Amino acid sequence: MDKSWINILNRNDPLYENGAKKFLHFASLDRPNASEILCPCRKCRNIKFIPKELIVEHIVVDGFLPSYVNWICHGETSSSSMSVDRLDRGDEIQGLVHDAFGVPPTSDFINMDTRGDSFGGSNQHNVGFDKKTEKFFNLLKESERELYPGSKYSLLSFLVRLLHLNCLNGWSNNSFSMLLELLKDVFPEGEILPKSFNDAKRIIKDLGLEYKKIDACPNDCMIYWSETKDRTDCKFCKAPRYKQFVGESGSLETSKISAKVFRYFPLIPRLQRLFMSSKTSTDMRWHAKGRTKDGVMRHPADSIAWRKFDESHQDFSQDPRNVRLGLASDGFNPFKSMSISHSTWPVVLVPYNLPPWLCMKQPYMILSMIIDGPHAPGNDIDIYLRPLIDELKELWVGVDTYDVSKNHMFQMRASLLWTISDFLALGNLLGYGVKTRYACPCCLTKTKFLRLKYGRKYCFMSHRRWLPHGHKFRKDKVSFDGFKELEAAPKCLSGIEVLKQLKGIKNKFRKHLSAKSKKRKWKNSDDVDDAMLQYLWKKKSIFFELDYWKDNMIRHNLDTMHIEKNIFDNIFWTLLNVDGKEKDNLNSRLDLQEMGILKKGFAP
Repeated sequence: MDKSWINILNRNDPLYENGAKKFLHFASLDRPNASEILCPCRKCRNIKFIPKELIVEHIVVDGFLPSYVNWICHGETSSSSMSVDRLDRGDEIQGLVHDAFGVPPTSDFINMDTRGDSFGGSNQHNVGFDKKTEKFFNLLKESERELYPGSKYSLLSFLVRLLHLNCLNGWSNNSFSMLLELLKDVFPEGEILPKSFNDAKRIIKDLGLEYKKIDACPNDCMIYWSETKDRTDCKFCKAPRYKQFVGESGSLETSKISAKVFRYFPLIPRLQRLFMSSKTSTDMRWHAKGRTKDGVMRHPADSIAWRKFDESHQDFSQDPRNVRLGLASDGFNPFKSMSISHSTWPVVLVPYNLPPWLCMKQPYMILSMIIDGPHAPGNDIDIYLRPLIDELKELWVGVDTYDVSKNHMFQMRASLLWTISDFLALGNLLGYGVKTRYACPCCLTKTKFLRLKYGRKYCFMSHRRWLPHGHKFRKDKVSFDGFKELEAAPKCLSGIEVLKQLKGIKNKFRKHLSAKSKKRKWKNSDDVDDAMLQYLWKKKSIFFELDYWKDNMIRHNLDTMHIEKNIFDNIFWTLLNVDGKEKDNLNSRLDLQEMGILKKGFAP
């Protein structure tokens, strides 16, 4: 096609206008059903979508983009377009742009994603991609700016490296700003460094490394998200969204400070980022391509639960790049202060596609959210998990992701296999009452318990029934509680069976911080099965909203750190006879006598 008209200086020339019409005809052949196309005028620069009837007017008034010789954004193929590999070799900042958006910064990709072939010409999607491409080109412009004349670093790449060091070494914001001031004095004339930490953050904001601040009800009833994001009060307890104060007139006034905020880190761009590096993209297929398959348990991929999941969802397991995640959460006191009662809860995701020497390392763990204190979310943690669950639902369907090792787009899917926590947090995530006499979520109402007369605690018995039939410990009375264990182990409930028990449960999330907790009482000890739904199960876990969650063989795990540490501490301090930490005391010996395990006269 003749493109010489692009260089005509006089845009009133009929040849120029005819050339613009020929371009519109060519672009319409590529997208015949679309009402809007990318405008190549000097003002729109192939970033904005304009109605077709206005394209010629834009080109004549503002001029055709002179650098746009190959019309690849409008259906023309070109062998001269830059490949992804060339971009990666040419400038490392392109990798940062990869990480930010999960797309290759090539005109070919923009052409593919905006033509309407993959998305049915949806204008709604094109508008969203318009914003993404605009950020993309702004970043490319920033990446071309030298830190100072003759520098081998661009401004953007230098700031990313500097902020990474800031994070690794725990610098304060003030010290980072002071370092920038020092560097501005040291660097040659013409440097373009920002003046402060906040200015540096504004420059790299478009890389997609930010988090979302989401307001929450101070009583943990709800979060202001999705359809409730514009409310100014809680729809359950009517608590105000923003803090209130007494004004000069003595009346109660509302400030602009949120009463409670938690921070959420979007998951999808962080998973897409794993495929933007040629190294990690290859490692994400390790569980299928690289591990040794000899029956030895070295990685979750060797487990029965993993294999059962693959058998139940064969369409998911066909592509080894689909991500398997584990979720871990627990509370901690910030700033290493154990003298105050303050519980902050992080939620961390672990990508199990990676080999074991990577997936458990800090750089590859994905921080999903931070739930601020001072009070632990407890049973109400589900309201904070809502943004994560929404993203996991989207990931189960699939999102477009670029695989740099294969140099093509694919539909990345992700699933949550299980959670990892201590026993108390397991109760919060599962929605089961672990502080009752029926504390075992496996045995449920068949839990064997004994209330200690002197220790005044529940003691859980009959663990030998989980041993195989015929095991020698089952008949050993002397080494245990004086009885033979002949009872069979209770059956663990599947996710479908748990859902049946939760059928009548209605979730009610709210904390009464000022009210004293009321102890629940059993109406009668015989009506265990009926009371279980009202007493043992506290809620229907939000994880059951995931289509595959009920099919997971293992949904919740206890972390070995707590189990090993507690057992070791109890045995170790008891053997050393350390006052206040050993378990061999008067009450324990009296309880052993009461149970018939210890002969009378052995109590101190």
